[in-house]
Amino acid sequence: MLSLLVLIVLCSGALVEGASYSFSPSVGSGTGTSFSLAGNDKITAVRLYEAPNAYISGIQLQFGGIWTTLIGRKLGTALELDLEDDEHIIQVSGKFHQSNYIYQLIFDTSAGRSLRAGQPVQNSFNMYATSKDQQLVILSGRFNTAGITAIAAHWGTPGMDYENTTSSS
Repeated sequence: MLSLLVLIVLCSGALVEGASYSFSPSVGSGTGTSFSLAGNDKITAVRLYEAPNAYISGIQLQFGGIWTTLIGRKLGTALELDLEDDEHIIQVSGKFHQSNYIYQLIFDTSAGRSLRAGQPVQNSFNMYATSKDQQLVILSGRFNTAGITAIAAHWGTPGMDYENTTSSS
């Protein structure tokens, strides 16, 4: 029994070691309050709010059926994408202005579906994982009272404790 326990501990440690992580750097003005949307499960839905014919005003992610706090503000009707059990986000792209807001967000999934909100104006960005076994696990950035001013994507394996990892570099 003890040898089985030792084997389980060793194997689980190897799985954690094999988990990969990558980061797509922030785009946008970088002004306002910082945010990080993270959960203990995989992302199961995305909700976006758009200032009418303008920029992204608010964003929420759902992890395992639980919605995060709204970042930004609600304007207009929410645009929402519910993910299937075997579906995950593989790309985040859109448009931003260097001095104010994220103007467009597009979330692409492993099933070929997408959620698109905002206006296709200003500078383009494209964020994706560095490995095929990764998916979006954390969305971070900055916001102010009007909307989202910067966004960054964190890629990895759902369920890992990325928020509490440290680096010696």
